[in-house]
Amino acid sequence: MAKKLIDLVGITKSYGDKVILDDMNLFMNENRFLTLLGPSGCGKTTTLRIIGGFETPDKGKVIFDGKDITSMPPNERNLNTVFQKYALFTHMNIEENIAFGLKIKNKSKSYIKDKVKYALKLVNLDGFEKRMPDSLSGGQQQRIAIARAIVNEPKVLLLDEPLGALDLKMRQDMQYELIRLKNELGITFIYVTHDQEEALTMSDTIVVMNQGYIQQIGTPEDIYNEPQNAFVADFIGESNIIGATMVKDKVVDILGTKFACVDEGFGTNKPVDVVIRPEDIVITEKDKGIINGRVISAIFKGVHYEMEIDACGFEWLVHSTVMAEPGKEVGMWVDPFNIQIMNKPESEDEKVLVEE
Repeated sequence: MAKKLIDLVGITKSYGDKVILDDMNLFMNENRFLTLLGPSGCGKTTTLRIIGGFETPDKGKVIFDGKDITSMPPNERNLNTVFQKYALFTHMNIEENIAFGLKIKNKSKSYIKDKVKYALKLVNLDGFEKRMPDSLSGGQQQRIAIARAIVNEPKVLLLDEPLGALDLKMRQDMQYELIRLKNELGITFIYVTHDQEEALTMSDTIVVMNQGYIQQIGTPEDIYNEPQNAFVADFIGESNIIGATMVKDKVVDILGTKFACVDEGFGTNKPVDVVIRPEDIVITEKDKGIINGRVISAIFKGVHYEMEIDACGFEWLVHSTVMAEPGKEVGMWVDPFNIQIMNKPESEDEKVLVEE
């Protein structure tokens, strides 16, 4: 069974009269890649800074490996942080940058040399010891920042949008590098991003946040396939989110048409929200689906066509490898397993209490 490493208990944080985190409770297991995901201002970076010791909560406790570290300074915590801005020392070469923390700890020269060599090998930059930071690309500089963090052998590595300044190809390459590093080092990664693709690609566990609340916690598959509210469904990938009525178990009325589904326990004739992913809608000949619609637009996206289809007074987003020309009447069919039913939230920022 995974060991609980970090436990945030009742964390509240405000800046002036603006509440950033509101009674947040979250635990993180050892040797996991956990991502805090959400839009700007949702509280994810503040959460990371509280774990790192750069911010102190107004209320609540930070428990690390069974010990209360809420008031402990950052340099005494067994963790390191990698920021979006690499913060390398420009007057030092790569070896000196990576060795900086070890020198402060008064490690021997031979120990430092071995550790620097090992760290450079881990980030695939062997032989870069004497190079200067300004001679490296953005991706290489970020790898050095990661090497500088891991050389201290922290139990936890905190990463605050570390790939945000990189171009798309370099960002994708670094995603795989981070997964490899996590597996090789066996340490816990806590990663902050607003990029859904990054979160889905790298994480063992995703924590979706909005307006200071945790909306959902789960595996990438759970978050994508089983969103627990409309915010999560809309934020993670593209979705058709439609107000509907749960007629009875396994039957939902969507825009006046009854669809078979697999969900139970929502009651009889209850208002619900329905999520249907664009790739789960199958285009058929007219009158051969569950409903008919008219294609409004069709755009080629490389691996699929993205179409807007007007059906039952709603504009459906559809992804398909087969294009239907704009203006064409088509049928639409959805497998019951691909219709996700959700309770309507009581408020816009209603929090969802889920445990990892």
